[in-house]
Amino acid sequence: MFLSDNETVLDAVSLAEVKQFRCLECGKTFLFKRSLIQHAVVHSGVKNFKCDECGKRFTRKASLTKHLLIHSGVKNFKCDECGKRFTQKASLTKHLLIHLGVKNFKCDECGNQFAQKANLTKHLLIHSGVKNFKCDECGKQFAQKVGLAQHLSIHSGVKNFKCDECGKQFAQKAGLTQHLLIHSGVKNFKCDECGKRFTVEGNLTKHLLIHSGVKNFKCDECGKLFAQKYGLTQHLLIHSGVKDFKCDECGRLFAQKASLAQHLLIHSGVKNFKCDECGKQFAQKAGLAQHLLIHSGVKNFKCDECGKLFAQKRSLAQHLLIH
Repeated sequence: MFLSDNETVLDAVSLAEVKQFRCLECGKTFLFKRSLIQHAVVHSGVKNFKCDECGKRFTRKASLTKHLLIHSGVKNFKCDECGKRFTQKASLTKHLLIHLGVKNFKCDECGNQFAQKANLTKHLLIHSGVKNFKCDECGKQFAQKVGLAQHLSIHSGVKNFKCDECGKQFAQKAGLTQHLLIHSGVKNFKCDECGKRFTVEGNLTKHLLIHSGVKNFKCDECGKLFAQKYGLTQHLLIHSGVKDFKCDECGRLFAQKASLAQHLLIHSGVKNFKCDECGKQFAQKAGLAQHLLIHSGVKNFKCDECGKLFAQKRSLAQHLLIH
């Protein structure tokens, strides 16, 4: 609704009081009355000016004119701090708040603060639970368009962000930033269940699934269940038959890097896992676990030839050489 000169929304202040005209809708002040009248259109909700490029609509012609600069590709406003360029001076002004460290817009949900109101508005979508942006490649959904755009770089195969420490490359800058925490050695996220610490909160969240007992990821080959998708992915390498990880000590090949790492403990001579029953020590925790089966008295592995029972599958395999 357009506002007339005599409507109460125009709270005219005398010239002696700095010639200010205040909008009672949003509190914005103007030097001239005509400027306030033009501004009032914003609150009317009427948008008669449409961009032919993208379809976006505006309440004022001046706003459309400024918007068209985006499509022109011309960016005459440059940030002296980082070199980033903008089509509009207003965008540069807002951007500068980031460098100033001023963050006046706070999220009531999580306390995260932002330099720009627009960024807070976008952030709130995360808490809303609404995810309207879907990836056509894998079906993953996002609350923000920028989240989807960043995600798509994963499917492109392009990895422009490289770690100077180890050479690992990433499709997203955020991925590299999180990865660098590994090299820092800082692990601020601790699991209350087992005490294991993590550099990234997301890794702790995934780890907690192990303690929950929930295993939603199933191997179609053998039926084994996993709490994490990553665990299933690593397990599938075993069925693939591909063994790209070789031990330089004995030449043994492994499907998983983690398996090679555990195997190398054998060659190190270090045996940190000790049996409380007999004092025998092992280089691997898995080795101790298998050994404890002997003391348990449980023998689940049976020889089909002679009926003899064994506590360990390895012992049965050695026995079968006799037959």
